[in-house]
Amino acid sequence: MILQAVERYYTWALIAILLLNLSQRKIPNSTKKRFATIYLASALLLFEVGVVTILARGWNHNWAWLLLALCIGLLFLLRKRAFPFRLKCVECGAKLSFNQVIGGDENLCTTCYHKAHPEEAPQAAEDVPEALSDPFTDPDSVDEIDWDGWEPTDVCVITYLFDGDKVLLIDKKTGLGKGLVNAPGGHIEDDETADEAAVREFSEETGLSVGGLTMVGDLYFQFKDGMRQRGYVYFASTYEGAMRETEEARPYWVDVSAIPYDRMWADDILWLPLAIEGKRIEGYFIFDGERMVSSLVNVKEE
Repeated sequence: MILQAVERYYTWALIAILLLNLSQRKIPNSTKKRFATIYLASALLLFEVGVVTILARGWNHNWAWLLLALCIGLLFLLRKRAFPFRLKCVECGAKLSFNQVIGGDENLCTTCYHKAHPEEAPQAAEDVPEALSDPFTDPDSVDEIDWDGWEPTDVCVITYLFDGDKVLLIDKKTGLGKGLVNAPGGHIEDDETADEAAVREFSEETGLSVGGLTMVGDLYFQFKDGMRQRGYVYFASTYEGAMRETEEARPYWVDVSAIPYDRMWADDILWLPLAIEGKRIEGYFIFDGERMVSSLVNVKEE
Protein backbone atom coordinates (compact mmCIF):
# COMPACT_ATOMS: atom_id res chain seq x y z
CA MET A 1 0.00 0.00 0.00
CA ILE A 2 2.84 2.40 0.81
CA LEU A 3 4.49 1.92 -2.58
CA GLN A 4 1.17 2.44 -4.35
CA ALA A 5 0.73 5.72 -2.46
CA VAL A 6 4.26 6.79 -3.44
CA GLU A 7 3.51 6.07 -7.07
CA ARG A 8 0.17 7.90 -6.87
CA TYR A 9 1.58 11.13 -5.43
CA TYR A 10 4.96 11.13 -7.16
CA THR A 11 3.73 13.23 -10.08
CA TRP A 12 2.50 15.98 -7.80
CA ALA A 13 5.81 16.08 -5.95
CA LEU A 14 7.72 16.32 -9.22
CA ILE A 15 5.42 19.09 -10.45
CA ALA A 16 6.03 21.02 -7.21
CA ILE A 17 9.81 20.77 -7.66
CA LEU A 18 9.60 21.85 -11.31
CA LEU A 19 7.37 24.81 -10.39
CA LEU A 20 9.98 25.75 -7.80
CA ASN A 21 12.63 25.59 -10.51
CA LEU A 22 10.54 27.88 -12.74
CA SER A 23 10.23 30.34 -9.86
CA GLN A 24 14.00 30.33 -9.41
CA ARG A 25 14.47 31.38 -13.05
CA LYS A 26 12.92 34.76 -12.18
CA ILE A 27 15.46 35.39 -9.39
CA PRO A 28 18.89 36.70 -10.44
CA ASN A 29 22.07 34.85 -9.45
CA SER A 30 20.30 31.54 -8.75
CA THR A 31 22.14 29.10 -11.01
CA LYS A 32 23.37 26.81 -8.21
CA LYS A 33 19.97 26.61 -6.56
CA ARG A 34 18.24 25.92 -9.89
CA PHE A 35 20.60 22.98 -10.46
CA ALA A 36 19.92 21.87 -6.87
CA THR A 37 16.21 21.45 -7.62
CA ILE A 38 17.15 19.43 -10.71
CA TYR A 39 19.31 17.14 -8.53
CA LEU A 40 16.37 16.70 -6.15
CA ALA A 41 13.98 16.02 -9.03
CA SER A 42 16.42 13.48 -10.49
CA ALA A 43 16.68 11.63 -7.18
CA LEU A 44 12.90 11.58 -6.94
CA LEU A 45 12.64 10.29 -10.50
CA LEU A 46 15.17 7.52 -9.78
CA PHE A 47 13.18 6.45 -6.73
CA GLU A 48 9.92 6.48 -8.71
CA VAL A 49 11.37 4.38 -11.53
CA GLY A 50 12.53 1.86 -8.95
CA VAL A 51 9.12 1.78 -7.24
CA VAL A 52 7.32 1.24 -10.57
CA THR A 53 9.75 -1.57 -11.43
CA ILE A 54 9.21 -3.28 -8.06
CA LEU A 55 5.42 -3.08 -8.43
CA ALA A 56 5.42 -4.19 -12.08
CA ARG A 57 7.62 -7.22 -11.46
CA GLY A 58 6.00 -8.16 -8.19
CA TRP A 59 9.27 -8.02 -6.25
CA ASN A 60 9.45 -7.90 -2.46
CA HIS A 61 8.49 -4.39 -1.34
CA ASN A 62 11.43 -4.31 1.05
CA TRP A 63 13.63 -3.61 -1.97
CA ALA A 64 12.19 -0.08 -1.82
CA TRP A 65 14.12 0.56 1.40
CA LEU A 66 17.39 -0.28 -0.36
CA LEU A 67 16.39 1.99 -3.22
CA LEU A 68 15.53 4.80 -0.80
CA ALA A 69 18.91 4.40 0.95
CA LEU A 70 20.62 4.58 -2.46
CA CYS A 71 18.85 7.83 -3.34
CA ILE A 72 19.63 9.35 0.05
CA GLY A 73 23.26 8.25 -0.30
CA LEU A 74 23.54 9.92 -3.70
CA LEU A 75 22.06 13.15 -2.33
CA PHE A 76 24.47 12.99 0.61
CA LEU A 77 27.44 12.67 -1.73
CA LEU A 78 26.09 15.61 -3.72
CA ARG A 79 24.92 17.54 -0.65
CA LYS A 80 26.90 20.70 -1.45
CA ARG A 81 25.18 20.86 -4.83
CA ALA A 82 21.77 19.50 -3.84
CA PHE A 83 21.29 21.51 -0.63
CA PRO A 84 22.67 25.04 -1.07
CA PHE A 85 19.57 26.50 0.60
CA ARG A 86 19.83 28.46 3.87
CA LEU A 87 17.15 29.99 6.08
CA LYS A 88 19.40 32.74 7.49
CA CYS A 89 21.90 35.17 5.99
CA VAL A 90 25.37 33.60 6.11
CA GLU A 91 26.90 36.98 7.00
CA CYS A 92 24.66 38.61 9.61
CA GLY A 93 22.25 35.79 10.53
CA ALA A 94 19.11 37.71 9.52
CA LYS A 95 16.09 35.64 8.50
CA LEU A 96 15.86 35.32 4.71
CA SER A 97 12.67 35.81 2.70
CA PHE A 98 11.19 32.95 0.68
CA ASN A 99 12.73 34.23 -2.56
CA GLN A 100 16.12 34.61 -0.85
CA VAL A 101 15.89 31.01 0.42
CA ILE A 102 15.03 29.46 -2.95
CA GLY A 103 17.13 31.91 -5.01
CA GLY A 104 20.30 33.90 -4.66
CA ASP A 105 23.27 31.53 -4.54
CA GLU A 106 25.14 33.64 -1.96
CA ASN A 107 22.41 33.26 0.73
CA LEU A 108 22.64 36.91 1.73
CA CYS A 109 19.98 39.25 3.05
CA THR A 110 19.28 42.42 1.08
CA THR A 111 21.59 44.56 3.23
CA CYS A 112 24.55 42.18 3.06
CA TYR A 113 24.01 41.57 -0.67
CA HIS A 114 24.20 45.29 -1.38
CA LYS A 115 27.36 45.51 0.74
CA ALA A 116 28.92 42.73 -1.33
CA HIS A 117 27.62 44.24 -4.59
CA PRO A 118 27.48 48.01 -4.10
CA GLU A 119 27.08 48.50 -7.84
CA GLU A 120 23.63 46.87 -7.59
CA ALA A 121 22.48 48.80 -4.53
CA PRO A 122 19.63 51.25 -5.18
CA GLN A 123 20.97 54.75 -5.62
CA ALA A 124 19.39 57.75 -3.96
CA ALA A 125 17.84 60.26 -6.32
CA GLU A 126 20.15 63.20 -6.89
CA ASP A 127 17.32 65.71 -6.70
CA VAL A 128 16.14 64.74 -3.20
CA PRO A 129 16.33 67.85 -1.01
CA GLU A 130 18.96 67.70 1.74
CA ALA A 131 16.24 68.23 4.37
CA LEU A 132 14.61 64.96 3.30
CA SER A 133 17.80 62.88 3.40
CA ASP A 134 18.31 60.20 6.05
CA PRO A 135 19.28 61.99 9.29
CA PHE A 136 20.94 58.82 10.59
CA THR A 137 23.45 58.46 7.75
CA ASP A 138 27.07 59.28 8.64
CA PRO A 139 26.69 60.99 12.07
CA ASP A 140 29.89 61.73 14.02
CA SER A 141 28.48 62.10 17.54
CA VAL A 142 25.64 60.56 19.51
CA ASP A 143 24.56 64.14 20.27
CA GLU A 144 23.75 64.67 16.58
CA ILE A 145 21.04 61.99 16.61
CA ASP A 146 17.43 62.52 17.66
CA TRP A 147 17.17 59.25 19.55
CA ASP A 148 13.46 59.83 20.26
CA GLY A 149 12.79 59.60 16.53
CA TRP A 150 15.40 56.94 15.88
CA GLU A 151 14.08 53.58 14.61
CA PRO A 152 16.21 50.42 14.42
CA THR A 153 16.62 48.42 11.23
CA ASP A 154 17.53 45.41 13.34
CA VAL A 155 16.50 44.25 16.84
CA CYS A 156 18.53 41.63 18.69
CA VAL A 157 19.38 40.13 22.08
CA ILE A 158 22.64 39.30 23.83
CA THR A 159 22.85 37.06 26.89
CA TYR A 160 25.61 36.60 29.48
CA LEU A 161 25.42 33.38 31.52
CA PHE A 162 27.06 33.52 34.96
CA ASP A 163 28.11 30.54 37.07
CA GLY A 164 29.74 31.71 40.28
CA ASP A 165 32.70 33.91 39.36
CA LYS A 166 32.68 32.75 35.72
CA VAL A 167 30.83 34.01 32.65
CA LEU A 168 30.26 32.23 29.34
CA LEU A 169 31.58 34.00 26.25
CA ILE A 170 31.95 32.99 22.61
CA ASP A 171 34.43 33.42 19.80
CA LYS A 172 32.15 34.67 17.00
CA LYS A 173 32.74 32.63 13.85
CA THR A 174 30.23 34.18 11.42
CA GLY A 175 28.28 37.35 10.72
CA LEU A 176 28.64 40.77 12.28
CA GLY A 177 31.59 40.81 14.68
CA LYS A 178 33.23 37.71 13.20
CA GLY A 179 36.57 37.11 14.93
CA LEU A 180 35.63 39.07 18.05
CA VAL A 181 34.73 37.82 21.53
CA ASN A 182 31.09 38.34 22.47
CA ALA A 183 28.22 36.73 24.34
CA PRO A 184 25.64 34.50 22.62
CA GLY A 185 22.86 36.39 20.91
CA GLY A 186 21.12 37.22 17.66
CA HIS A 187 18.04 38.53 15.96
CA ILE A 188 14.53 38.52 17.41
CA GLU A 189 12.15 36.74 15.05
CA ASP A 190 8.77 38.21 14.16
CA ASP A 191 6.82 35.64 16.19
CA GLU A 192 8.80 35.71 19.46
CA THR A 193 9.50 37.91 22.46
CA ALA A 194 12.94 39.16 23.45
CA ASP A 195 13.05 36.61 26.29
CA GLU A 196 12.22 33.76 23.90
CA ALA A 197 14.85 34.97 21.42
CA ALA A 198 17.48 35.08 24.18
CA VAL A 199 16.82 31.43 25.10
CA ARG A 200 16.67 30.27 21.45
CA GLU A 201 19.81 32.08 20.28
CA PHE A 202 21.80 30.93 23.31
CA SER A 203 20.83 27.32 22.63
CA GLU A 204 21.63 27.59 18.91
CA GLU A 205 25.10 28.98 19.55
CA THR A 206 26.16 26.94 22.62
CA GLY A 207 23.86 23.92 23.02
CA LEU A 208 22.82 25.15 26.48
CA SER A 209 19.30 26.03 27.63
CA VAL A 210 19.42 29.06 29.94
CA GLY A 211 17.02 30.29 32.62
CA GLY A 212 16.79 32.91 35.32
CA LEU A 213 16.86 35.71 32.76
CA THR A 214 17.10 39.33 33.87
CA MET A 215 17.18 42.24 31.45
CA VAL A 216 19.98 44.56 32.50
CA GLY A 217 20.22 47.06 29.68
CA ASP A 218 19.28 48.55 26.33
CA LEU A 219 21.88 49.30 23.67
CA TYR A 220 21.42 51.50 20.60
CA PHE A 221 23.92 51.23 17.75
CA GLN A 222 24.11 53.58 14.79
CA PHE A 223 26.50 52.47 12.05
CA LYS A 224 28.05 54.81 9.51
CA ASP A 225 26.66 52.70 6.66
CA GLY A 226 23.10 53.39 7.85
CA MET A 227 22.42 50.18 9.80
CA ARG A 228 20.61 50.88 13.08
CA GLN A 229 20.63 48.13 15.69
CA ARG A 230 18.89 47.92 19.06
CA GLY A 231 20.02 45.27 21.52
CA TYR A 232 18.45 43.94 24.72
CA VAL A 233 21.04 42.74 27.23
CA TYR A 234 20.22 39.79 29.49
CA PHE A 235 21.99 38.10 32.37
CA ALA A 236 21.18 34.40 32.96
CA SER A 237 21.82 32.48 36.18
CA THR A 238 20.86 28.86 35.40
CA TYR A 239 21.45 26.46 32.53
CA GLU A 240 20.95 22.88 31.38
CA GLY A 241 22.56 20.70 28.74
CA ALA A 242 26.05 20.09 27.39
CA MET A 243 28.07 22.93 25.91
CA ARG A 244 29.22 22.41 22.32
CA GLU A 245 30.87 24.36 19.53
CA THR A 246 28.57 25.30 16.65
CA GLU A 247 28.93 26.73 13.16
CA GLU A 248 28.29 30.20 14.61
CA ALA A 249 30.33 30.22 17.79
CA ARG A 250 32.95 28.58 20.02
CA PRO A 251 31.72 28.95 23.64
CA TYR A 252 33.98 28.90 26.69
CA TRP A 253 34.00 29.94 30.35
CA VAL A 254 36.19 32.74 31.63
CA ASP A 255 36.68 34.39 35.02
CA VAL A 256 34.66 37.59 35.33
CA SER A 257 37.86 39.33 36.44
CA ALA A 258 39.58 38.22 33.21
CA ILE A 259 36.98 39.19 30.61
CA PRO A 260 39.05 39.97 27.45
CA TYR A 261 37.69 43.43 26.69
CA ASP A 262 40.62 44.06 24.31
CA ARG A 263 39.20 41.37 22.00
CA MET A 264 35.57 42.54 22.22
CA TRP A 265 33.52 45.34 20.67
CA ALA A 266 34.87 48.67 21.93
CA ASP A 267 31.59 49.58 23.67
CA ASP A 268 31.55 46.51 25.95
CA ILE A 269 34.09 47.86 28.44
CA LEU A 270 31.99 51.00 28.87
CA TRP A 271 28.78 49.31 30.05
CA LEU A 272 29.39 45.63 30.89
CA PRO A 273 31.33 46.29 34.14
CA LEU A 274 28.48 48.58 35.28
CA ALA A 275 25.91 45.89 34.50
CA ILE A 276 27.96 43.28 36.38
CA GLU A 277 27.92 45.64 39.39
CA GLY A 278 24.11 45.41 39.29
CA LYS A 279 23.34 48.68 37.53
CA ARG A 280 20.67 49.02 34.83
CA ILE A 281 22.36 50.61 31.84
CA GLU A 282 21.39 52.37 28.61
CA GLY A 283 24.03 52.87 25.93
CA TYR A 284 24.19 54.85 22.69
CA PHE A 285 26.98 54.23 20.22
CA ILE A 286 28.14 55.15 16.72
CA PHE A 287 30.37 52.73 14.84
CA ASP A 288 32.22 52.93 11.56
CA GLY A 289 32.56 49.24 10.81
CA GLU A 290 34.13 47.81 13.99
CA ARG A 291 35.61 51.18 15.05
CA MET A 292 33.67 53.10 17.70
CA VAL A 293 33.25 56.77 16.79
CA SER A 294 31.13 58.12 19.65
CA SER A 295 29.45 56.80 22.80
CA LEU A 296 27.20 57.66 25.72
CA VAL A 297 26.34 55.33 28.62
CA ASN A 298 23.67 56.19 31.19
CA VAL A 299 22.89 54.39 34.45
CA LYS A 300 19.12 54.21 34.81
CA GLU A 301 17.44 54.75 38.14
CA GLU A 302 15.62 51.71 39.51
